[in-house]
Formats: sequence, structure tokens, C-alpha cells
Amino acid sequence: MKDVAPRDRPREKLERLGAQGLGDNELVALVLGSGSRQTGALELANRLIAGAGGLHGLMRVGLDGLRRVAGVGPAKAAQVLAAVELGRRTLVRCAAERPRLATPRQLAAFLLPQYGTCAVEQFGIVMLDTKHRVIRVRIVSVGSLDATIVHPREVFREAAAGSAAAVVLFHNHPSGDPTPSPDDLALTTRMVSAGAIMGIEVIDHVILADQRYFSLVESGRLPPPP
Repeated sequence: MKDVAPRDRPREKLERLGAQGLGDNELVALVLGSGSRQTGALELANRLIAGAGGLHGLMRVGLDGLRRVAGVGPAKAAQVLAAVELGRRTLVRCAAERPRLATPRQLAAFLLPQYGTCAVEQFGIVMLDTKHRVIRVRIVSVGSLDATIVHPREVFREAAAGSAAAVVLFHNHPSGDPTPSPDDLALTTRMVSAGAIMGIEVIDHVILADQRYFSLVESGRLPPPP
């Protein structure tokens, strides 16, 4: 930081302008606290952000990925991951609130912070009561980088155990593209049919990808029950 004017250093800027007045690299530099012997904190922050493919990519990078950046050791990597996790948790609603999720946009806003950036596919369900208030969220299956396998019996065993009146299916696409595949559409059809037999309505299937989502209801592609 020696080549930065004192009033323009991140800590001083935060005091003067507030946290919202800092750039991404300045906020990361404050989380790091200091640089290395060869690199200042701002330059180290720039390297971390570039190595992650942007600030949002830090949510995907684990400890090993952060430590590959020269100058970042175990302590600094842990500080960055802890800060990212704190930020994520502020976006996740408290389960005690039992929010009512009536639209695909509300569902996406509820799910994206926690599940949109997973590095492997996860398939889960949001269990809802008769007023579409959240009972709980369950991950039913965890797969690979581009696929997960789930059976209707696993989904509706969880839903029945949770006394759900309805469920929203969701899974993430680590590729970053939320467009449903033919397999996604075929699986949805099977789930809707199984739900009709169980008396538990499938009201949507939401596909998550980073900060984007695809809702089969919004697109008019959710199949009707048989």
C-alpha cells in the first residue's frame, strides 16, 4: 500500500466513504489484512479475483484454489472463504421465518444464494405447506460436474416425512447455463406423475446457475399432472 496515498487506502476510504464506496479489490484487500513480502494487499486482491474469474467466482473456489495464488497462505485463504460465507448467509433467510414463496422469482431469490454456485450438481426439494410457506429444504441427491441421478421415491419419501402439501424441485447447473436439458424435462414429467399419485403437488422445477435461473412454470414447460 506504500504507493497509495494514505487517504485512498482501503481502510481510510471505508472510514471516509463507507463500505459501499470501495471497489471489489479494496474490500478483498481489507479481508486479507495485509499483502505478502513481495506483493501488496491490493495487488494480492486483484490476483485472487482474477484467479477466481471475478468476485462471484470466489464462492466456487475452495481453500486449495485460493492457495494456488502466490502470496496466499492457509490463514489468508481461510479469511477470504469465511468472509464469502458470511456474505452468503446474510442472503439466506432464517428458516424460522417460514417465508411464503408464491412466484418463481421468489423461489429463485430464496435458493440462488445457497445452491446456485455449487461446483457439482445437487438435486433438492423445497417442501411447502398448503399456503406455500416453506417447511424445509432438503438436498436429495449430489452428483458430478454435469449430472445427478435422483428417483421419485427419494423425493416423495422426504416430502411425505415433512408433511408437505406441495414441493418445488430444484437443481443447479455448474456450467452456468440454467437451460433445461431433455433429461431435466423427462425427470420433471416423472416427478409430476409420482406427485399426483402421492397427493403432493409439484408446483415448479427451478434450475439454478450462478446468478441466473430457469423456471419451468415461467416458461410454460411444467407438464400437467396425468
